[in-house]
Parts: sequence; structure tokens; C-alpha cells
Amino acid sequence: MLNLDLLRVFISVAENSSFTRAASELSRSQSAISMQIKRLEEIVGAPVLLRDGKTVILSREGTILLDYARRILRLVDEALSTVGKKGTSRTVRLGSIEDYAARVLPQVLFKFWTEHPGVHIEVDTGESAQLLKRLGDDYELVIAMHPGGSHEGILLRSEPLIWATTSTASSPHNLAPVPVALRPEGSHEREWGTAALDAVGRPWRCAYVSSAIGTLQRAVEQGLAIGIFKESTLTGHMRPLTAAEGFPELPSVDICLHVAHTSAAHPEIELLSEALLTSLQPANLAATVPAADS
Repeated sequence: MLNLDLLRVFISVAENSSFTRAASELSRSQSAISMQIKRLEEIVGAPVLLRDGKTVILSREGTILLDYARRILRLVDEALSTVGKKGTSRTVRLGSIEDYAARVLPQVLFKFWTEHPGVHIEVDTGESAQLLKRLGDDYELVIAMHPGGSHEGILLRSEPLIWATTSTASSPHNLAPVPVALRPEGSHEREWGTAALDAVGRPWRCAYVSSAIGTLQRAVEQGLAIGIFKESTLTGHMRPLTAAEGFPELPSVDICLHVAHTSAAHPEIELLSEALLTSLQPANLAATVPAADS
């Protein structure tokens, strides 16, 4: 039988793309995390995670299980909140693009929680299009990415997409073809980046594919590939690549907040919406995002 703790550990490893980061997040040893994932795989009867050095990616079975794990925990939390709390607190369900959920939101939401401890926030991640389809059913709020100037939702901020390489002595950006860590087919970053390279005649090859920001960041940090990131999601172990180095300018994107029509009047949702609008303004965001990863 699956237990909830195994599912929580699995979700943490999957979202962090790392056993080490999951261990830190859950305040457990890395060996304990590894043993729990091994136990989960024994129960499932298939590997759910594939290991490549320090990088962890989902297997086909793991991708399927991740969606079920999130839904199971969401239903359990809703049941406990409804039966045990009898409406004394409210859970606000927030869907967010994965890189913002991993890199930008933690400190913003922690500050909000310290000021409003009675409001429970449940964060789920995914691609913008899929999150918006579930707005109103599974989420009260969604943070989505749109092409610049699209005028969708409530504009939180605009920021450029940037080519990035490792800050170490490795030089994957000088290789021909240049190895690129990319999001899956259909993502704006992938379409714009590969089209830009083709337009300037720069040969490239796909070195990594993942929807997880941690996997893409790690591949770039280790010098295995270059990547395309929003400016606010660069880590301290990366550096931007410039046009002078042969990498064409990429478009800016709009990060927008969408509020379900049926949720707008709830005070908890209004409070969180206002906190996101304030915290994600460019001047405030610079003080929110950590400068480097440990």
C-alpha cells in the first residue's frame, strides 16, 4: 500500500530534481530519502526516477505517478480541512509555472504565511496552458507566462528570456553544434530559442529535455549544455550569453496572474493576490530571489 509520506517524498524529489535538495526541504538525510524512493519503487513495481549523476529525472511511470500523487495529497488535505477544521481556515489553491514556483515563490509565500498564518496555500505546478484550463476547478489563482504584450490576466511583471551557460571554466557555448537544454515540444522558450538559432545559422543539438527547472539548471551549471531562462530564474552558477558570443536576442515574456471568477470576492484570495502583485514587481523581486544556489 502507498502511504502519504512516500508520496510527499517522491513529489519533493521530482520537483527539486535532486535527492539532496529534497532532503534539505524535508529536513531528512539523503540516505533516508533514497530508501523511501526505493520502497516506493518496490510498491509500484517500476522505477519512478532515473538518476544521472546528481541530476534526477522522472521515468515514464514516474511522470504518471506524479500527477496521481499530487491529486491524492490534495484530496487528503481538502478532506482534513473540511472535516477537522470545519471552515475555520481556508486553503487557497495556486497553480504556477514551474520555474517561478521553484525559484521565485518560496520566499514570497513564506512572508505571506507569517503575516497570515490562518490562510493555507497549496501550490501546484505545470505549463501555462494546462494550468489555465484548470482555473476555477482546481485553482483559485494561476501564475502563467504569456508572450510579451499579450494583455492576458493581471500583469505581474515582464522580463527577458536569456541564454545562459555555466559560470565555470567549461565552454559548452563554444561547441558546434552547441548543446542546448530545452523544455518539451510546444513550449514558447523552446520554439523561440531554436528558431533564433536557426535564423542566425548557429548549429545546435538537443542535449537535455525536461519540464523541471531544476534539471535544466543543473545541466547548465555542470557545463553539459546552455539553456534558456527567465532573467529572475538564473542561478549564481550561470552567466548570461550575449550577441557578441553568437547568441541572438530573445523576446521578453509577461508573467501574469489569473483569478477565477468565482473566487475573486474571497478575502483570503484578495490578500494573496495583492501580496503577489506587490512582491513580484521588478524592484521587489530583486530582493526576493536568492542570488545563488548552495
